Amino acid sequence: MRLVPEIWVGVAVLAFAAIVFQQSTAIPVSPLYARVGPTVVPYATALALGILGVFLLIAGFRGGWSGDDPEIALPIDWRSFRWLLLGLALNVALIDQLGFIIASCLLFMCTARCFGSRKPHVDLGLGFVLATVAYVGFAKGLGINIGSGPIEALF
Repeated sequence: MRLVPEIWVGVAVLAFAAIVFQQSTAIPVSPLYARVGPTVVPYATALALGILGVFLLIAGFRGGWSGDDPEIALPIDWRSFRWLLLGLALNVALIDQLGFIIASCLLFMCTARCFGSRKPHVDLGLGFVLATVAYVGFAKGLGINIGSGPIEALF
């Protein structure tokens, strides 16, 4: 039997799921939490990764995906890839100085450009709205600081 890439990826995803599950057990849980505590999302993530790993293994043992798929044969779009890398690099480089909202706006704009958008002003506006909602949800709703800058200081 030939080991197709899906089998290797499935094994790796299952191993990652096991690590996430094991690390989730180490999260301290206060007895004040009823049913929903800080471990719910990590356990759900471990479960989802486990299911994905099983499906990848099943696909691999059935022979993997066909090489006749036209999307698999397409060459890599290096221009789009560079836009995505630029967005990630800007986010990492600027989140400490400019804050989460501005860094995320730039990431959103570059990612939209990666997918073919030609309207950076619209992408920045939409990125601003989404990043602001995410920031308010994390900072005010959950009390988690995810990067503060000049815009975040207004909240």
